[in-house]
Amino acid sequence: MGAHGRMPRSSWIFPALAVLLFLIVTATGYGFTLSAGGALFAIVLLVILFGTVFAAVHHSEVIAERIGEPFGTLLLTLAVTIIEVALITTIMLGDKPAPELARDTVFAVVMIVCNGLVGLCVFIGGLRYREQDFQVSGANVYLSVLIALATITLIMPNYTLTTPGPIYSTIQLGFVDLVTIVLYGVFLYTQTVLHKDYFVHERADDEGGEAHLSGKMLALSIVLLLISLLAVVLLAKKFSLVVDAVAAKIGAPPAFAGLLVALLILMPEGVSAIAAARKNDLQKSINLALGSSLATIGLTIPAVGLATYALNQPLVLGLNPQNTALLLLTFLLSMLTFGTGRTNVLFGLVHMVVFAVYVFMVFVP
Repeated sequence: MGAHGRMPRSSWIFPALAVLLFLIVTATGYGFTLSAGGALFAIVLLVILFGTVFAAVHHSEVIAERIGEPFGTLLLTLAVTIIEVALITTIMLGDKPAPELARDTVFAVVMIVCNGLVGLCVFIGGLRYREQDFQVSGANVYLSVLIALATITLIMPNYTLTTPGPIYSTIQLGFVDLVTIVLYGVFLYTQTVLHKDYFVHERADDEGGEAHLSGKMLALSIVLLLISLLAVVLLAKKFSLVVDAVAAKIGAPPAFAGLLVALLILMPEGVSAIAAARKNDLQKSINLALGSSLATIGLTIPAVGLATYALNQPLVLGLNPQNTALLLLTFLLSMLTFGTGRTNVLFGLVHMVVFAVYVFMVFVP
């Protein structure tokens, strides 16, 4: 999914199909139901939606290769966050309100990224290279901000006195949104201005920037990125109907919707992170993985909080004791994994086991 060579056809076909599908559905006034025809529509919608998300990530990567690190990774993270906010707010505020969805999705993102994705990248890199290096200073910055944000948004609501948990009062939520944005903003300033070197690891086998991206190709990728993001936002409503119908059909627990949304938005970024680990660039994998977790909390929670406040809807944030234990275990393991600057297969396997426990507990709590 790099910027080298000609643009893949899928990178413009899927955004075009997404816009076309939205126009057809809008013009015909199609109302989704899980009938025989509805099942076919759901499959088509999911294929197009996944393809459009991949296209958005591809164009983000094309632009990222031009602007360099760490700005490239930051652009990719922000693109995915826009998609995430659109999906969460649409499902939360749909015909069947889901006040826990933001919490479930954010928690799912943290578990998928910090256990599933990090574990898989470290495991694959360990199998191929035995050990891999990265910047400990950068990982520590990520973890310190991530732990603070996750604790404030996912654990603290259970222990407030103004309102009974697991929710914040209006003034508390406003303060938390402000603090979250400020902390994430300072992190971005640290990542992109003050200490860029913390997030770039020089490798002996680093590939030189031999490929040059033309101005025409750059402009085309920017336009297609915007179209891809717009298409996902436009189809978010229909996606929410599919999620509700499938969850009701299989009798899935409420957390299933959050897991599904998180998997959709993280899959393209996950592919990029795994590819980087295979190329012995674990630093890029960490930037993508931990950066997406930070963006999810630092940007998604304030955006969703603002939307729910404007529409006078409740927002449940506090985790139950079981998920709180998994979150604390994840942070403890992450501090150990990223504490030495070198990883191996065992670190990766431990994270994957914790992720397997999380998925199992979603369906068998």
